[in-house]
Amino acid sequence: GLGDVYKRQTYYAAPGPEQPPFVKAGDRVKKGETLCLIEAMKMMSEVAAPCDCEILQILKSNGDLAAYGETLFRYRAC
Repeated sequence: GLGDVYKRQTYYAAPGPEQPPFVKAGDRVKKGETLCLIEAMKMMSEVAAPCDCEILQILKSNGDLAAYGETLFRYRAC
């Protein structure tokens, strides 16, 4: 059903194929800064940092499928 289609999302680490990733492990980011893009149903959405934080780990690779609500990053609030 439609719910199953919506759950299939693609994780993109960078804004384009030949561009560097938005963030990498060890980066410090500000609240609202773009961490990655998620494509669902042909629509791209930015995933923003929830707070000022340090990215500890990135749990997906570019092009990986990501389930709705799945954890994409581990971070420590600054």
